[in-house]
Amino acid sequence: MGPDSLIRVHDATEHNLRHVDLAIPRDRVVAFTGVSGSGKSSLAFATIYAEAQRRYLESVAPYARRLIEQAGAPRVGGISGLPPAVALRQQYGAGSARSSVGTVSRVSNVLRMLYSRAGTYPPGAEPVDSDWFSPNTAVGACPTCHGLGRRYTVEEDRLVGDPALSIRGGAVAAWPGAWQGKNYRDILGELGIDIDAPFRTLPAERRHWLLTTEEQPVVTVHPVREAHRITRPYQGTYMSPRSWVLHTYATTKSASLRAKAASFLTEEPCPTCEGRRLNPFALSVTVAGVDIARATALPLTDLADLLRRARVHPDTAALSPERRQAAEALIGNLEEHIKTLTELGLGYLGTDRTTATLSGGEFQRLHLATQLGSGLFGVLYVLDEPSAGLHPADTELLLTALKRLRAAGNSVFVVEHNPRVIADADWIVDLGPGAGTHGGRVLYSGPGAGLEGVAESATARYLFGNTPSLRPASVRTPSSWLTLYDVTRHNLDRLTVRFPLGTLTAVTGVSGSGKSTLVGQVLAATIRDHLGTPESTEKDTDGSEDEAAALDDDRIVAIPKADGLDAVQRLVQVDQKPIGRTPRSNLATYTGLFDAVRKLFAAQPLAKERGYTASRFSFNLPDGRCPNCQGEGVVSVELLFLPTESAPCPVCHGARYNPETLQVLVDGKSVADVLALSVEESLDFLDQLPTAHRILRLLDDIGLGYLTLGQSATTLSGGEAQRIKLVSELHRARRGHTLYLLDEPTSGLHPADADLLLARLQELVDQGNTVVIVEHDLRVAAAADWLLDLGPGAGADGGRIVAQGTPAEVSSGGSGLAARFLAAHTS
Repeated sequence: MGPDSLIRVHDATEHNLRHVDLAIPRDRVVAFTGVSGSGKSSLAFATIYAEAQRRYLESVAPYARRLIEQAGAPRVGGISGLPPAVALRQQYGAGSARSSVGTVSRVSNVLRMLYSRAGTYPPGAEPVDSDWFSPNTAVGACPTCHGLGRRYTVEEDRLVGDPALSIRGGAVAAWPGAWQGKNYRDILGELGIDIDAPFRTLPAERRHWLLTTEEQPVVTVHPVREAHRITRPYQGTYMSPRSWVLHTYATTKSASLRAKAASFLTEEPCPTCEGRRLNPFALSVTVAGVDIARATALPLTDLADLLRRARVHPDTAALSPERRQAAEALIGNLEEHIKTLTELGLGYLGTDRTTATLSGGEFQRLHLATQLGSGLFGVLYVLDEPSAGLHPADTELLLTALKRLRAAGNSVFVVEHNPRVIADADWIVDLGPGAGTHGGRVLYSGPGAGLEGVAESATARYLFGNTPSLRPASVRTPSSWLTLYDVTRHNLDRLTVRFPLGTLTAVTGVSGSGKSTLVGQVLAATIRDHLGTPESTEKDTDGSEDEAAALDDDRIVAIPKADGLDAVQRLVQVDQKPIGRTPRSNLATYTGLFDAVRKLFAAQPLAKERGYTASRFSFNLPDGRCPNCQGEGVVSVELLFLPTESAPCPVCHGARYNPETLQVLVDGKSVADVLALSVEESLDFLDQLPTAHRILRLLDDIGLGYLTLGQSATTLSGGEAQRIKLVSELHRARRGHTLYLLDEPTSGLHPADADLLLARLQELVDQGNTVVIVEHDLRVAAAADWLLDLGPGAGADGGRIVAQGTPAEVSSGGSGLAARFLAAHTS
């Protein structure tokens, strides 16, 4: 292999990489492997791709560089032989209600052009441009719903919780709590409404007005004097419960407030467009007798059938020669796009499916399909866990796509944990042996067969036929059953399904078969409704809440009839979304262990002498934090035409705190020193704090001992974030039978880390709880007590129960794909 065909990395020290020197062949599929935290992404993304991007941006005009998000230069001595690079990363909940499969894949653009140039218009109508066929444009959107396809109404009787209560006593349920709710009640009192009488005794006309009026009268409020504070008159503006619900749902960025507002809404299709989002004229134009709204709602495989019919349809034949030629060209272009998407296992998606509802793996494969159709040559593609969310049956389609990129003259680097993808690669770069400070070394770089002899490699144990079994010694007997009747949502059609309680249940099936709809939406919503709790929101450790986008409109779920709900006292959902959006969010604050640490420092003699409380040791509050960097530990320097540079704060040198706070020590360490410790190192240092020590022990047991307590949430992988969320639940006192719902918990995890995670889930069941996981790793599914396989296919071909029972029963007697792939893990 000549020197010109190699990418050579010299002295890479990004994150935990230990002065890595490496030569990797170009024009190959190269798998970067190792346990979570071993340095795979640091090498593939933060070093190799980051350097390729930096070099490209140097060729861009300085003014244009300002419009591109730039990363800093990686910590590497040098890289030679590096081609232009494209990165395809995991994205969770990406996009919005107006971003769809069609817009990302560019199918929608071409489809709108087809209807514009080759559609059949009503008699006498002039052709219009493609903007008329987009619900995201002013000319294309339905004038009633503005292109959303839905209308939200508020039912008056739902606004009142208990009509026997007075307004002051809380009869109106659809108002905010705390001061704002009291404000609205006081305003009604000033308006002459009796707020102390039972609500149902008020005149009907007055009840209707105060609940639904769009008026916003302003009055002077004279609040009742409170003993603990002075109250003064103020000008208050009234907002009816109906107005508050509609306004809050449309504008708030608080997930909890939006969830509360949603609980009072009734969703229905827009009466003008009947949910089709477009204006009436656009809907009158057809191709092969089908309007564009119906076409975009079709699964991609069915859309391809429509296009084939359109070629020979009488309406197409009746077009002018120029328009027929346009139809032929546009149909051919669409068929190529759809073929690529289908080859990646995405044929079940409709082009109108919002990207916010896609898994990270689906979103990445959507971008991969776009690259496959680009025809680029000589490019380095860097992919982050492309097999995430893929059923083993779909993995073969992915491998074919990667080989197509390679055959087109490109290099393909994949950060991967899936043994099937790793084994199929031309070259393996294995890092480790452990994570964090225990990793960062290249254990092996070469063809796959050579990895078998590397004793330090955790990956080798799972590749060469000696994979540890996860099967339990015996299958648990359910304590009771939870049954959902006539579940109808997305591709689930009047499905009746039973979940055994007191067991570990794995829900399997190909991508798009309905697993996440059943578990993450319908089952979760049913339990929440029974418990009377709103949709759970992820706590964000910088003090803010998740964006409202986290509660997409698609989350409003019709609750099915159900039996067995009384056995569940608590619901916990754990996903792989980030635990915070800013550098202030970190492992210590999210799990709650930092509260104990701050109290420990506040209890020291020097802290008591100075009157420091626990809040003094928070880097989010002014008293203790560094005034220069506001507790960030770093300062950013805007360089206009160059990437924004971050450097340790010159005042606190990265410590985050002011000098006086850092003078308080525990066993010779300041609070900044403690945040710099790894979980593993903290176990001994914080053994005097039972709560913190319990959290640390759980983090270490689940494979996160390498993370530092102060590690920013923005640097954590999806798998790390999910395990931290799980630990934050595990350390709490038991509060009755809990149902844990996890969506692909092993996605993004090395098999060795998946083993650790599964052991913790089994412990939860042994403690009397129920765990339901949506899972594609059938080695993990084989370790469940009960298996529910959906399918047989995706989209309209899925949504049915193909097999159910113990893994052994499904393997021996099931008819679905799971039965075929389970055989290797249950024999």
